[in-house]
Amino acid sequence: MSLKEYTFDGSRKLDLGKIPTNSKKDNVDKEEILKKTKENLTKMQDLQDRLYADGREGLIIVLQAMDAAGKDSTIKHVMGGVNPQGVEVHSFKQPSSEELAHDFLWRLNKCIPKRGYIGIFNRSYYEDVLVVQVYEMNKGYHIAERVIGQPTDEFFRKRYRHIRNYEEYLYENGYRIVKIFLNVSKDKQKERFLERLDTPSKNWKFSSSDLKTRAMWDEYQKVYEKMVNETATETNPWYVLPADQKWYTRYLVSEAIVKTLEEINPQYPELPDEEKEKLGEYREALLED
Repeated sequence: MSLKEYTFDGSRKLDLGKIPTNSKKDNVDKEEILKKTKENLTKMQDLQDRLYADGREGLIIVLQAMDAAGKDSTIKHVMGGVNPQGVEVHSFKQPSSEELAHDFLWRLNKCIPKRGYIGIFNRSYYEDVLVVQVYEMNKGYHIAERVIGQPTDEFFRKRYRHIRNYEEYLYENGYRIVKIFLNVSKDKQKERFLERLDTPSKNWKFSSSDLKTRAMWDEYQKVYEKMVNETATETNPWYVLPADQKWYTRYLVSEAIVKTLEEINPQYPELPDEEKEKLGEYREALLED
């Protein structure tokens, strides 16, 4: 499959059970993929440098996944080569009391990067239609009855609409959003959990809450599928990428980011003609110094 096969832009529905979690169906050569990934990372460095200099568009990368799908390692290996001066990473954890006292997109607005920057969201505002929906946390919100009293489906239908509208708002204000769902299999998640338990240097990554979330696997798969189908649009598509093999995941993530940066096509600013004419004078002044 090409990246297009993993792209959902609202023109077709996602059936998560039919999307591969590894590279087998794509019949790719690992060495060739590693080579292409390296080439993409080089392209990304150049494009990010131009994006930062241009400063007319910003890029937001959203990473959503089940636990142990590889979000942290994806950020480390795919974005590790770009200039950290122009990158901001935000991790959306359980909302604070202050955040819960505001609208659910309030904490997102604080994390939007300046144009010219890349913002990486390790989990995101989508948690408010994922974990909140799975555990029905909305029923305990301290909020007006006209909001909390509506049927659950209606409550989240409106949240999906709010997200679509906000993402469109960002697009119309100079931002591109690359939304990535790392599609890991249940078997691979189990393997990675066991590795965390058996490797002392990785023990800290495991939490008893991981088992609680794993027990709700089917429920999470349903809401992830609904999340994509409700919020995928032509301007803000979702990339549902296989996550069982990290080398393949990183390649596809790099493809999605490079594709978006190339669409932005950032350019280095040009000096005004009067400044260009003075470059020779400046050079002579430096040589005489």
